[in-house]
Amino acid sequence: MRFRLPLGRSLFFVCAFLFALVALLPLRLALDWLSLDDRAFAAREAKGSIWFGGLSEVQLGPVALGDLQAGLRTLPLLIGRARVDLKRGGDEDPFEGSATVSRHSFGFDDVTARVPLGSAFAPLPLGSFDLSQVTVRYADGLCASAEGAVTANLAADVAGLTLQSGLTGTARCEDGALLLPLTSQSGMEGLSIRLYDNGRYRVELAVKSTDPLLAAKLAASGFTQTNAGYVLAVDGTF
Repeated sequence: MRFRLPLGRSLFFVCAFLFALVALLPLRLALDWLSLDDRAFAAREAKGSIWFGGLSEVQLGPVALGDLQAGLRTLPLLIGRARVDLKRGGDEDPFEGSATVSRHSFGFDDVTARVPLGSAFAPLPLGSFDLSQVTVRYADGLCASAEGAVTANLAADVAGLTLQSGLTGTARCEDGALLLPLTSQSGMEGLSIRLYDNGRYRVELAVKSTDPLLAAKLAASGFTQTNAGYVLAVDGTF
């Protein structure tokens, strides 16, 4: 004996099945499709669905971002972009922002967080970045747009310089790299950080001083005297 379902009811069941299939799509599978690991974005474990899940021990290159909630936005998909919202609540260590991927571009949008740096820029003792609404996008291997406020905090002194208030500035693009041009409150110290799409970076810490004692300490710490002051440059790759 055969039972024939009305066409409308059959269509309902088909749509319900497809909706359930998409709604329950694992977050881990979605991250693999977006190839975020090719951008040095990795997590020890991904739990939950593509729309509301969690990532454990997230890493961006050598930088540890901790545990984050993650969910894919729907509307950006209509214009060919996949935007994954990343968030960690609480008052002690909040994180909010998004990772955005398209066919030719990758970046982060509206990131507000304190990001611990560990030894990422050793031997410079950069302890953390404070980010406020930072957005950066690379397209075809070049920095295409960047904005937002950045403060770099030192984890230790450099040649006797403590710079307790950190160095601040605004992100921008320059010559294909993300540039963070940061200065201290006194304006006598400057930190220039260039980050390239391939993971290469260059960091320059410049100090202006006419104090012979400080000059001797800077020279002993590896600084070189230039027209811009005493400069310590570090090149590397994540």
